[in-house]
Amino acid sequence: MPPSRTLGRMKQIHAGDRSQHHLRSVTIPDSAAGAGARVRVGTPAALLAIVPYLLGFVPESSLVVIGAEPPGGAIKVTMRYDLPDPPDADLAADIAAHAMEVIGSQRLTPAVAIGYGPDALVAPLAAALNEAAEDGEAMTEILRVDDGRYWSYTCASQSCCPPGGTAFDAAGYAEAAALAEVSGTTVLAGRDDVAESIAPLNGDIAASMRQATKRAEEHLTQLLAKVRKSSRLGAVRHMIASEGLGAVAQLVAAYRGGGQFASDYQVAWLTVALKDMRVRDDAWARMDPRYGEAHRRMWTDVVRRAQPGHVAAPASLLAFVAWQAGNGVLANVALDRALADNPSYSMATLLRQVIGAGAPPSLARLPMTPEEVAAAYDGLDEGEDIDDQECCPC
Repeated sequence: MPPSRTLGRMKQIHAGDRSQHHLRSVTIPDSAAGAGARVRVGTPAALLAIVPYLLGFVPESSLVVIGAEPPGGAIKVTMRYDLPDPPDADLAADIAAHAMEVIGSQRLTPAVAIGYGPDALVAPLAAALNEAAEDGEAMTEILRVDDGRYWSYTCASQSCCPPGGTAFDAAGYAEAAALAEVSGTTVLAGRDDVAESIAPLNGDIAASMRQATKRAEEHLTQLLAKVRKSSRLGAVRHMIASEGLGAVAQLVAAYRGGGQFASDYQVAWLTVALKDMRVRDDAWARMDPRYGEAHRRMWTDVVRRAQPGHVAAPASLLAFVAWQAGNGVLANVALDRALADNPSYSMATLLRQVIGAGAPPSLARLPMTPEEVAAAYDGLDEGEDIDDQECCPC
């Protein structure tokens, strides 16, 4: 079956230096730190220093939950929720239940929760996390961060956790500097900046893309006209796919080689061709995580230039690539764009369920090889009526 029909459904809930003996060491894995690189942290302040690199931005008014997998404490899950403001006991309970379900189901330990904001907003979530915890699943640490200081909700010792909090400067920790060096991650000021990084381009670029997309749609109409008298789905599919698959392979190769798209029309034709699910699924199957940064750069360029009605597919592919890299924020922002373009787009809705359920990047495996995708579609009944398929925008 094509990968669009094999991705399982999972539950979703929408949202959104002290003594080392209080926090066991955790390790930032390759997906966040770069191939072969490991960054180990063992204190709350050191952990706080690397959180922006896990998210891709500096959190504000947020609850961040981090789960690590033994042995070695490699971070597997980083989840972020908006702080309910004003406090809402029911919403706090829902957030805590979701976080603890992910932590418990994946047996992640140590697990740390960090609330960014005033005590009045963070404390209800800290209490809800404790109430939601089952035996053996309690948070290792629950911290609150505000105005350059942090507090602990789990430590009662004033010698290491003074009532006035503990000052820390994220820039002063070697762990953050090491992570910045090996990952090349640019930490943005906030989630809105992440959204802005894949927002539609305006001005002359937008005007050029509108014209290029119109030409691409006209080209598709010409292809369809050649087989208009045929009722065979296979004739239409192969006519469109033969050009669409070539467009995918060409652009992937260009970005993996350090280049980029050659023209606005190349991008426009790709966005039109991706509406054929065979072409979309072939692109999906080519998202080898060894080339993750090149793929992120490619789909970002495509998403920013894609015109209304043609955003859902490339934005969903960007979300998948971001999930592979452990960048849940970018993945969710990309899914926002995909679902705004097409609220019922199946790949986007399924990815939102999986990512929303806290599935780790290790599960972002390639669903099929390009060869398997081709075989799956070649095996479809060529006698099916064209109108019964999603393969083309006609």
